[in-house]
Amino acid sequence: MTAVALPEARRRSQEARREAWTFYLCVAPWIIGFIVFTAGPMVASAWFSVTKWNFISSPQFNGLKNYGDVFKDPLFYKSLVNTAYYSFGTVPLELVFGLIVALIMNNNLKGIHLFRTIYYLPAVISGVAAVLLWRWIFDPHYGMLNQVLRLVGIRGPTWIYSPDWVIPAFIIMNLWGVGGYMILYLAGLQGVPTELYEAANIDGAGRLRRLWNITVPMISPVIFFNAVMGVINSFQVFTSGYIMTDGGPNNASLFYVLYLYRQAFRFFNAGYGSALAWVLFIIILALTALVFRGSSAFVYYEGSITK
Repeated sequence: MTAVALPEARRRSQEARREAWTFYLCVAPWIIGFIVFTAGPMVASAWFSVTKWNFISSPQFNGLKNYGDVFKDPLFYKSLVNTAYYSFGTVPLELVFGLIVALIMNNNLKGIHLFRTIYYLPAVISGVAAVLLWRWIFDPHYGMLNQVLRLVGIRGPTWIYSPDWVIPAFIIMNLWGVGGYMILYLAGLQGVPTELYEAANIDGAGRLRRLWNITVPMISPVIFFNAVMGVINSFQVFTSGYIMTDGGPNNASLFYVLYLYRQAFRFFNAGYGSALAWVLFIIILALTALVFRGSSAFVYYEGSITK
């Protein structure tokens, strides 16, 4: 190696080290935040889940007793059924209504950007503010929903005060925020090649056939993403149940995370609450894996090779 090449190699080595340090410096906030606010609490909760702890005294190791108590707890099954009812009622409706709104908003009309903004606004409104608004809407005596039903001669139910209607009321309330799904669907719809629609028109395909055979397959990755995130978010519902009903009436809206919160922060059973959290983690992980496993049957990725 010549004398000229040595300084050049040293310079490149110094630049590579500088770039590496710059990279680590840039990602350091995320790494620190992940360790402190995500990985650290997860490790701590895993330890607390095998202890008896009330936030005051020192944690006492008790093995798998908390997990055994979880599966003997009738309120665990009650909260899990309530959450599953809410999830499997909410997610399909969100996917369908979000797609319908996106198809309407995908038209190139005057003022369409304003309407897109209006439909998206509920998705960014504070959860507490939205829940308080819907609590007034669902009031059986003075609420706007029952007032509208009275105009057409229908006596509305008592909604959040009825064990039979409280979960449907939560499902209806959640549909108000389909704007988040709409935005993602719009991004997918605007990426569908127009040549496909033109070819379908030449072949005489109607709107429904074009929707089913072109639009849905082309945006299936977006549908899949919305489905996965919908399942995960619906099983973690908390704010609406806590603010609107606090689990009532008669535990009819006792969602899983609300029950977890009660055990950990109201009854100070932190160890038992941690065990509930890890059981929920396994349930969500299993459901997500199930959705991923079935995705190959309905998700189409452009450029993928089919055999």
